[in-house]
Amino acid sequence: MRITSTSCICPVLVCLCFVQRCYGAAHHGSIKVTRNQTKHIEGETEVHHRPKRGWVWNQFFVLEEHMGPDPQYVGKLHSNSDKGDGSVKYILTGEGAGTIFIIDDTTGDIHSTKSLDREQKTHYVLHAQAIDRRTNKPLEPESEFIIKVQDINDNAPKFTDGPYIVTVPEMSEMGTSVLQVTATDADDPTYGNSARVVYSILQGQPYFSVDPKTGVIRTALHNMDREAREHYSVVIQAKDMAGQVGGLSGSTTVNITLTDVNDNPPRFPQKHYQLYVPESAQVGSAVGKIKANDADTGSNADMKYTIINGDGSGVFSISTDKETREGILSLKKPLNYEKKKSYTLNIEGANTHLDFRFSHLGPFKDVTMLKIIVGDVDEPPLFTMPSYVMEVYENAMIGTPVGTVTAQDPDAANSLVRYFIDHNTEEERYFTIDASTGTIKTAKIFDREETPWYNITVAASEIDNPGLVSHVPVGVRILDVNDNPPELARDYDVVVCENTKPGQVIQTITATDRDNSANGARFHFSLDEGLSLNPNFTLRNNEDNTASILTRRRRYSRTTQDVYYLPVLISDGGVPPLSSSSTLTIRVCACERDGRVRTCHAEAFLSSAGLSTGALIAILLCIVILLAIVVLFITLRRSKKEPLIISEEDVRENVVTYDDEGGGEEDTEAFDITALRNPSAAEELKYRRDVRPEVKPLSRHHPSSSLDSIDVQEFIKQRLAEADLDPSVPPYDSLQTYAYEGHRSEAGSISSLDSATTHSDQDYNYLGDWGPEFKKLAELYGEIESERTT
Repeated sequence: MRITSTSCICPVLVCLCFVQRCYGAAHHGSIKVTRNQTKHIEGETEVHHRPKRGWVWNQFFVLEEHMGPDPQYVGKLHSNSDKGDGSVKYILTGEGAGTIFIIDDTTGDIHSTKSLDREQKTHYVLHAQAIDRRTNKPLEPESEFIIKVQDINDNAPKFTDGPYIVTVPEMSEMGTSVLQVTATDADDPTYGNSARVVYSILQGQPYFSVDPKTGVIRTALHNMDREAREHYSVVIQAKDMAGQVGGLSGSTTVNITLTDVNDNPPRFPQKHYQLYVPESAQVGSAVGKIKANDADTGSNADMKYTIINGDGSGVFSISTDKETREGILSLKKPLNYEKKKSYTLNIEGANTHLDFRFSHLGPFKDVTMLKIIVGDVDEPPLFTMPSYVMEVYENAMIGTPVGTVTAQDPDAANSLVRYFIDHNTEEERYFTIDASTGTIKTAKIFDREETPWYNITVAASEIDNPGLVSHVPVGVRILDVNDNPPELARDYDVVVCENTKPGQVIQTITATDRDNSANGARFHFSLDEGLSLNPNFTLRNNEDNTASILTRRRRYSRTTQDVYYLPVLISDGGVPPLSSSSTLTIRVCACERDGRVRTCHAEAFLSSAGLSTGALIAILLCIVILLAIVVLFITLRRSKKEPLIISEEDVRENVVTYDDEGGGEEDTEAFDITALRNPSAAEELKYRRDVRPEVKPLSRHHPSSSLDSIDVQEFIKQRLAEADLDPSVPPYDSLQTYAYEGHRSEAGSISSLDSATTHSDQDYNYLGDWGPEFKKLAELYGEIESERTT
């Protein structure tokens, strides 16, 4: 590409030509397209030359924010192939082609149809091409060029972070940096001075200054005092075009606050103060306040008050209220107008946080004098003691004196005092008080075991001024009297094993007493002396408030007696001593060899013999089967028809059922004697076999008088003769029941009835050594021996 207005001959001219055309293109530049051609001379050989490049890029410039009525001329495209006959057509493509930028396809002139903003887009890349209008074939290859938007100063500087809030300590040195502000300009910083910003201060002088180039704000005065002025509003301006006339500007506000430093000592507004305090003021209460002023704030104004000297330093104390920074004066000891009427205190207030940079401003503390005037007050009566403790025995008669309280009027008048009980508590109904003497008496009878202590409040007031009342607590202790007998500590479940030995401890008992240890802690145990000597158990007093129950027999039997009752007499060691009687229930139980209780209930014989549950079930099953066989046999026998004549071979044996054993060898033939007696008489002589009759049954040694009058042998012989001589009766066997035993056997009766009363010299103790298989047998024969011994 060559500039159309000038031909470049040498390199120097080429450079000058390029600069000239670049400057001209910014206004109405043009790009000329040349075409390299090679001519052919007749008769000469064709000479080949390296073709030159047809398109050489360049760039155009267009001003932003163009506001003219006509489109802005940008530049011109021109090809060397263009002879001016309109055969060449120029085509423009790329960013904004056809919308922002348009081209005259015949002349190649480019215009901008819209106002452009450099801050939105700085340049556009386009493509140009020249084609033959007739053939639509490109005359040159397509080439790329740039249209740059040239900046103008259309943006003012802006402070994006404003407004600002900043602090700086008071009394800072001049030139102390406060804050750096920064303004931004959207214009092109590489072109002209449109984006070159300088800073200046519009408001805030002479206190602060700003650096024109960096925007750093600094203090401009020495010793700026917060107590004089605390807040400042500084306005900073930023102007482009390096501050020249016509430049655009923006501003922001910087709010600067001076922070406090401890540069002011505390000061009392007055050097002398006076305070009135009545003598009735309570110890520990606040009686006054005092405050020193400090112009500083926060921790710099914190201070502490102390009493440095004075005659009242031991009576008063001072503390500091952290919120109000006041000195609180409190009373340490009670005041007495009659003894001392005034006090003088020297109070100091000093800062707690010091800044040694300002120590030259003076001592950061101040002292004032406080005079305290004690006021005379009519005081209530004063008790001689802060509290009273009194004692009275329980069960004392109504009106028994308990104790006396005393109070006096502390004033010089020394008025008479009246006493009364404060009726705000329930306990006061149990006591009365003499209004003149203060003597307290009982109003009811007391029980120490119910309430061992009473608390009452006694009040005293002046007769001349009843509104002045003082109170004192009075505690009344109820003393113990031995009025409660001792008793067993609990209900004891005492168990004795059947196989126990004499002298064995089966239970240790103890007792309790509602009286205190002086009247009820020493217990003595004994058996009731009014009863005869107990053959089964004895009691041993252990002399340690316990007693042991011991056995006196070798064995016990549950079947004979399963429960024993043992009366125990318990006495205490009070004066006079009290006693009570309690009865222990002792159960007889079966135990293992190691003493563990197995059962305490009476058992059946089979169970005591050691039969298991399975064996019992098997026995019951056998009994049921036998009963079924008997029922079946009887049924079949009844269904069988008996013959009228019985042969001589039909011999049947006697089947005899015995309720009792026979009387010996002579008792071979027995008949039911009740068949020979009156039926009513027979019923009277029957006894139940499951219980022991109240009247001892008749034995062969002691026959009753009714049987003595009957010849039993004659009756039996008579019945035998009748049976033998009766021809109509078949010789069947007879089933007889006997109601009494025979009396001629020399061996005596072998019946088990009343056999427990039979004396025997046989010793069965060796059965206990035969092992567990003979355990039940040893227990049974051991019980028989124990009962016989008892």
